[in-house]
Parts: sequence; structure tokens; C-alpha cells
Amino acid sequence: MATTLEEPTAERKAELSESLTEIRVRVEAAASLSSTTPTLVAVSKYKPASDILACHELGQLDFGENYVQELEDKARILPSDIRWHFIGTLQSNKAKTLASIPNLYSVQTLGSIKAANALNKALSSDRSSRLRVQLQVNTSGEDSKSGFPPLSTSEGIESSELAQLAAHVVKECPRLRLEGLMTIGSLELSIHASEAEKNADFESLKETRDILKGYLETTLGDNLRSSWGEEGSGRLLLNMGMSSDFETALKAGSDIVRVGTGIFGQRAPKAT
Repeated sequence: MATTLEEPTAERKAELSESLTEIRVRVEAAASLSSTTPTLVAVSKYKPASDILACHELGQLDFGENYVQELEDKARILPSDIRWHFIGTLQSNKAKTLASIPNLYSVQTLGSIKAANALNKALSSDRSSRLRVQLQVNTSGEDSKSGFPPLSTSEGIESSELAQLAAHVVKECPRLRLEGLMTIGSLELSIHASEAEKNADFESLKETRDILKGYLETTLGDNLRSSWGEEGSGRLLLNMGMSSDFETALKAGSDIVRVGTGIFGQRAPKAT
């Protein structure tokens, strides 16, 4: 990763301006019936810092990275008002490095109590606000994806790892804020799948969110109610939808969408 920041070429700036503008228009149209303004996270993994700079100059502040080292390298040379979202698998031994990034905005893939504890311990007490975290739910049940099984009203919620982690974050991790849930729609569905087929995973996440909300309210009581959910509204946010299905996700009520290819184009394979 380069240690100095190169300016994007005029041609690349024009390409990114066109694609980012198109995605923003589509996001706004798909979310037109929603009562909230969704957050568009530009997934910039493997992309040069110059691409991120070009999008930042167009007013894009939210960027997502999958790898701790790549995020750290980019954050060091890019503008400090960027809101970095970590969207990869978080290993507890990487928590200290991740927590050292001053403008880390959220971790969208918290997956264990061990990682939660490591992240909470590593965060500086000087942060102006708690770090937002989301828990990943594997709504499609695909072996290739991480995440907890969705919740069901017919099963014991108290015994589920998802509910246990959520409660642990709220009660035992004062430097973290449980913001919501994240899912990745079925990778087995083609881009030509119907909206109803794509929507099944999103409806599953909405149901899981509602069940988890009820569990937390019942279990934790009123004294902790203000310490989880979106700051201000208290809602547990839904993070669902990527380049191939973000419009379906937004129509289903997503608060956050992650778009990489739609903005930056196809990614080169990771260097080995």
C-alpha cells in the first residue's frame, strides 16, 4: 500500500463521478417511500486511495474496507473526516490495530464475545462517542458466509448466540454501541432473480431485528434502553443490500447499503 497519496487522473475522476452519481440517484429513488435517509457505504477494498479521494471530493464520506491493514494504511493518508466502516471478518488479535484508527466509524461484522471484548478494551477513552457495531446474520444459511442464524419466535431466544452477544455488548462493553444487524443476500441468486426471491433474506433480517428488539427490551429493562440502537432514534438499524440488490433492500427498509462494483468497477484480485 502506498504511503503517499496520489491525485486521481482527470479521466478517472470523470468515471467515478458518473458512476457515483448514478448510484446516488438509484438509492434516492429506491428509498423514496422510506421515512429515513439511508447511508451509502462505498466499498473500496483493493481500490487505490486516489479513487477514494476522488469520491470524497464529490461529498462521499462513508467507505467500507474488508482488511484491517488496508484500512489502516488508507486512513493514514486520506482525509480525517472520512467515516470508515470495517466490513470484513474481525479477528480479536486485530482489534487493537483497528481500534487505533481515529476515524473508524463502525464495525459491521462483530461475530463473537471475544472480539467484542478485545475491541472494547482497545478503544481509547478519548473517543467522542462509542464505536458503532453491527452483528452479521446469515439469513440464507450458505456455508460460504459468516454470521449467526436468524432468530425465530418458535425457538429459545435466550440460548441463541446472536441474542447473547447483543446483550453482552450492551451490558459489558461501554465503549461499543449495538447499532443494528447486517446481512448479505443469497450469493446463489443470479442478478436476474426476481425481487421476491431477493427479498426473502431481507424479510428474514427484519423479523430477526424485531425479535431481538423485543428480547433486549424485556431482558435489559428501561435503564439500558438508551444505550443501544441508532443514536437519537433508538432503532436497531438494518444493513442489507449490495451492488446487485441494494434497490430491493432499500424498498424492504434497509438503512445502510454497501456498493462497491457499482461505484468503482470490477476489482482486481488481491495481490498474493
